[in-house]
Amino acid sequence: METVLGLKGKDFVMLASDTMLAKSIFFLKDNNTKIRPISSNSMMAVVGNNGDTLHFADFIATNISLYEIRNGYDMDTPTVVHFTRNHILDNIRNKVSSQVAMLLAGYDSEFGPSLCFIDAQGTTMPLNYSGHGLGHPICTSIFHMMWKPDLTFQEGVDIVRRCVVEIQNRLVINLRNFDVFVVDKDGVRKLPPFCPIPIGAPMPLLTTLVIGNQQVPTSVSKPEIKESSV
Repeated sequence: METVLGLKGKDFVMLASDTMLAKSIFFLKDNNTKIRPISSNSMMAVVGNNGDTLHFADFIATNISLYEIRNGYDMDTPTVVHFTRNHILDNIRNKVSSQVAMLLAGYDSEFGPSLCFIDAQGTTMPLNYSGHGLGHPICTSIFHMMWKPDLTFQEGVDIVRRCVVEIQNRLVINLRNFDVFVVDKDGVRKLPPFCPIPIGAPMPLLTTLVIGNQQVPTSVSKPEIKESSV
């Protein structure tokens, strides 16, 4: 019950994810971001078991920071992808139970923007747009129709917003809030969340009328009352 989306533009990469944390059929909280900045020029959106995703993202971010401290320069995005994929394959070889999948986004002065799809088996593919989770199939046609190589930042925002609206309209699960991050030459930054209904806002109440001892919404037609003979 989660969705992450990624989109590469002319000079940026944008990631969006829902913020719902659920266990089975139970809703737990709505401020659980699935996007993690892992360096000054890269970030990842991770889906899977909540404990596995937190541990995995912390491991990758910590080792990238250690690499930068030891070498004095940042790890470029292809190296981050290679390191992340190797860690997933090591877990598989060592039979470590960890099911995570992710989108990894970065911007380098040499390579420019890059978006990489990585699944739970370590399969890696650079793509212009991609996603994981229940909402991704809904957005595939939108990406295919609206994406172009010289995509501007505002056009990317419009595409992601349209994807979020379609997910909220068509998916039976209510993914009501989406975090959005972007990485470009200025680094990683967070955009205002896409949330058409503010979290915590009171739900609109239906006006009710009383029929006998029963209250029913006014939108429901009043049932016909038949007289009974005594």
